[in-house]
Amino acid sequence: MEFGLKNIYFLVSLLTTFYYWIRIIVLSQFQNKNFLKGFYGFLFLNLLLTGDLIKRWIEAGHFPLSNLYESLLFLSWAITLLCLIFEQMLESEILGVVIAPLVLCILTFTEFSLPLELQVTRPLVPALQSNWLFMHVSVMILSYASLLIGSVVALSYLVINKIERSLRLFQTDRQEILFFFDNLSYRSIGIGFCFLTLGILSGAVWANETWGTYWSWDPKETWALVTWLIFAIYLHTRLVYGWEGIQSARIASFGFILIWFCYLGVNLLGKGLHSYGFFH
Repeated sequence: MEFGLKNIYFLVSLLTTFYYWIRIIVLSQFQNKNFLKGFYGFLFLNLLLTGDLIKRWIEAGHFPLSNLYESLLFLSWAITLLCLIFEQMLESEILGVVIAPLVLCILTFTEFSLPLELQVTRPLVPALQSNWLFMHVSVMILSYASLLIGSVVALSYLVINKIERSLRLFQTDRQEILFFFDNLSYRSIGIGFCFLTLGILSGAVWANETWGTYWSWDPKETWALVTWLIFAIYLHTRLVYGWEGIQSARIASFGFILIWFCYLGVNLLGKGLHSYGFFH
């Protein structure tokens, strides 16, 4: 069953990516009422992930956020959910063009690159047996999901702005598309920043209960703070100095690297107080 589910994840995310990219090659208009095909691809994938997470929750007796495999599944679930919400609100498929490949890459890495021993549901280690696990980790991953969407959209903005004149992908709709990307990136990062702030604060409270201190400059904590500062600069420059377009997109694109380093790189390159639960 697990082997079959892996292949279904890959197939659905691959077909959804193909659909979006065929649309970007063939059509230049994304804002129309016939946008449900891509929506249903994300919806089916989200429902599969929901069922898988619930099954693991029942089997383990705790919310499935105790290791890298489960957190990546939850990250994929959060990204697809946010994409569904944004597409419904915007009545546009343009977001799926850049998010579908991201989900495909995350799920492919999760299902086919991680060792099987990391994919097995296990009991929580003592330090993670707390009600704060669901509160802190779920909010942090929701922040990563929203920030990743905003950062990927910003990166796409830079790429489109760079190559559009030579490839003529969007023809006369160039300015409208670029404005759409810039505004969408800003809104998604704004939501993610709020989640990130709440996640850091809840983590500090949990740390005080577990380790007796609100802040210990653990590598994970330090890079979460660095990530928070970068996106705080992004929002500050937009709101106070009126930065937009290329200037803001560059900061957000740098944030994309920081998110992945904070989420994966810190645990892969070094050990800290957060490492025991990550690869358990």
